[in-house]
Amino acid sequence: MRLFFGVVKRVVGYNIAMASTPGTQSAPQPALVRQLGLLSAIALVVSNMIGTGIFTSTGFMAGDLGNVNLILLLWAVGAMCALAGAFCYSELGVNFPSSGGEYVYLTRAFGPLWGFMSGWVSFFAGFSGPIAGTSLAFADYLSHFWPALGKGQPLVTFGPSWFTIQLGGAQLCAAALITAFTLINCIGLKPTAKLQNVLTGTKVVVIIGFIFLAFTVGTGNWAHFSQDAVRTSTLPLASQFAVSLFWVYVGYSGWNAATYVAEEIKQPAKTLPKALAVGTAAVAVLYLGLNLVFVYSTPLEQMKGVMAVGRLSASNLFGAGLASVFTALMAVSLMSTVNAMVTIGPRVYYAMAKNGAFPEIAARVHPRFRTPMVAILCQGVCAILMTLTPFPDLVVYIGFLLNAFATMAVASLLVLRKRPGWQKIGAVSFAFPLVPAVFIVVGVWMTLFGVTVNPQVSGAALLTVVAGGLFYRYGMGQRAQ
Repeated sequence: MRLFFGVVKRVVGYNIAMASTPGTQSAPQPALVRQLGLLSAIALVVSNMIGTGIFTSTGFMAGDLGNVNLILLLWAVGAMCALAGAFCYSELGVNFPSSGGEYVYLTRAFGPLWGFMSGWVSFFAGFSGPIAGTSLAFADYLSHFWPALGKGQPLVTFGPSWFTIQLGGAQLCAAALITAFTLINCIGLKPTAKLQNVLTGTKVVVIIGFIFLAFTVGTGNWAHFSQDAVRTSTLPLASQFAVSLFWVYVGYSGWNAATYVAEEIKQPAKTLPKALAVGTAAVAVLYLGLNLVFVYSTPLEQMKGVMAVGRLSASNLFGAGLASVFTALMAVSLMSTVNAMVTIGPRVYYAMAKNGAFPEIAARVHPRFRTPMVAILCQGVCAILMTLTPFPDLVVYIGFLLNAFATMAVASLLVLRKRPGWQKIGAVSFAFPLVPAVFIVVGVWMTLFGVTVNPQVSGAALLTVVAGGLFYRYGMGQRAQ
C-alpha cells in the first residue's frame, strides 16, 4: 500500500509531502475550505442517490419477486429507512461537522478500529464499488446506440463460477467515464460543484419530465399493475424480500452524502440537516413515481432481468424515436451520480489519513487546486478494477457492507447522545429511540438474511472486513489515534 502511494506521488509530478526545502520548518499544509452552500449540498445528496439502483434494480426484482405490490413495498420500506437514517446522520453531522461521515462517528463512539473499518469499507463498497456499478449502468444505457457496450457482450470472461471476471466494451466505457471524472475532480472543488449542479439539474428535469409525459402521452396500461410474473428465484418470498432489499438499499444509498464533505460546507449546523432531509425526501418521491412508470409501461414478465429498465420503459411508452432521447438523458443522469461519488469518497480517506488511520499521503491537499488528489486517483484505480465484477454480484456486495456499517453508525447515536453538551434535533428526539430503532432493526434483519441466503457474495464482503482488520492491526494500528 505504501509503495503504491509512493508511485502515485511521483506520477502526480510534485512533492506534496514537504512544502519547504531541507533544513527549514515545514510550511502549514493546505486545508479544505468551507465553500459549499445548501444548494450544492442538496445536489450532492440527490446525485448520489439517483443512479444505479433506480435505473437498474426493478427489472431484477421483477423476476425475483414476481409481484408489483411487493416491489412497490420494497421501495417504500427503503424510503422509510433512508429518511430515518438521514435524520440520525443529521444529528451526528451537527455535532461532528468534519469530513468523514461514518469514520468520524464510529471512531468517537466505538474507538479507532471501527472508525478505520468504516473508512476501509467505504473505499471499496461505499464509493469505488458504486462508482463502478453506476459506470457499468451508464455503458448499458449507451448500448442502445452502440450495442458493443452492452453487458452481455464481454470480449474476455475467465475465473470460476463464483468469481467471474468480465472484460469488454461495457468495462472499457465505464473505465473511460471514471477516468474523466477522476481527472476533473483533481483540479478543484468549485468547478466540480458547478458541473455537479448542472448534471443534477438535468437529472431531476429528465426524471420529472419522464414521469409527467409517461402518464399524459405515454402508451402504458394500468392493467400491468395486476399482472404478476413467474418468479425466477427459488428462495421463499420472505427471504427474497430481504435479499432484494439490498438492491433497494443501493438505490437509496447516498442519503448520507453531505456528511462526507461537512468540512467544506458553509454553516454545517444549519445546512447539513436541511440538505439530508430535503434531498432524501425529494428522491423518495421521484423513486415512487419512476417505479409506477416502469410498471405502467411494461408488464413484469417482460421486465424480468432487464438492467436498463428505464430504456425499456421509454421504448414501450413513446416508441423508438423519443426513447432514444430519454435513453441518452438517463445516461447523462448516471454521469451525475458518478461525478458526485468521485467527489465525496476521497474526503473520507482524507479525514482518516489526517487521524493516522490511512496512508499519510491521502491527507495531503494540492497547494493549488485544494483537493486530496492522491486519494482521488487511488479511488479511480480501484473503481476501474471493480468494473470487471458481474453487476448483480457487485450490487449485493455493496448493499451488504453499506447496510452493516450504516447500521453501526446509527447505533453509535445511542452511545453518543448520552454525552454532555450534545445537540439534539427534533426529528430524532420524537418518540426516541423510535427513529434509530427502525433503521437498526431493518439493518440487522437484512444482514442476517444476506449471510444465510447469499453466502458467496456476503462471504466476499466479510473477507473485505477481515482484510481491513488485518491491515489495521499490522499496517496502521500504531499510527492510528
